[in-house]
Amino acid sequence: MSETSREVGGHDRPVHRPVMLREVIKQLDISPGLIVVDGTVGAGGHSQEILKNIGPEGTLIGVDRDPMMQKLAARVLDGPNCHLVRASYCDLKETLDQLGLEQVDRILLDLGLSSDQLADVDRGFGFQAGGSLDMRFDTSQGEPAWKWIEEAEQAELEEIFREYGEERFARAIAEKLVSRRSNRPVRTAADLVEAVNEAIPRSIRKQSRRNPATRVFQALRIAINNELAHVKQAINDTIPSVLRTGGRAAIISFHSLEDRLVKQAFRDQQRWQNLTSKPVVASAAEIRINPRSRTAKLRVAIKK
Repeated sequence: MSETSREVGGHDRPVHRPVMLREVIKQLDISPGLIVVDGTVGAGGHSQEILKNIGPEGTLIGVDRDPMMQKLAARVLDGPNCHLVRASYCDLKETLDQLGLEQVDRILLDLGLSSDQLADVDRGFGFQAGGSLDMRFDTSQGEPAWKWIEEAEQAELEEIFREYGEERFARAIAEKLVSRRSNRPVRTAADLVEAVNEAIPRSIRKQSRRNPATRVFQALRIAINNELAHVKQAINDTIPSVLRTGGRAAIISFHSLEDRLVKQAFRDQQRWQNLTSKPVVASAAEIRINPRSRTAKLRVAIKK
């Protein structure tokens, strides 16, 4: 079990609820003795149940880019058959090489943002974050979101908001961010919310049932962490190369950009037997308890 370098920020215990836990275990067909990869182990919610089902003769490999999440996972996942690795799920080949493994039986990816990351006040994932607007899963790599906003061309900002956030006011928001650079540069989550509110017509803001900056936050997070590129590489290259024939891959997505990539990949009938022509979604009861599950879509396939 590898060490982590970042202290847990903002809270001592995980607050994240694993989405569609029962459905995931059922669809993955977890049984004793399997080698299972949780490629987005997070706080260990799904992995705890996986460990129970694979038993002591099975092996769990929990992977996450975020050292804070890895540290939270280490509090609930332990044992000689459990390996926590700080890495991207795109790097599974290298991770398995280090563990002396070639292929695995099951792979789970729970894409998107954890509630624990939202609760980390230091990185600016959530609207109420008090620290700098960072948004990186791994703060040792790349540059923080505020710096990217400060240096990007207006056209690039607009493109990111339009493509990754599907934001209808992408141009106005990009213009506002550029105009603020000289006297009110964006440095925190609150600054970004303020800028978006200034750019969007008041009538539109009043009609919105969620924070008007939601799509902008999503777009920035995806861009800063190169999330869609990771998903593409994983689903088209990494997962097929490390998953044994007859093994299952299960992927939970939370917005249409991710779900579209997964759906298209699983349509490849030469490579996959698609088990979910329509995605599995959370029950009404789960949505009441965990509103975050409302947009979740689970797709599962068997490698041919």
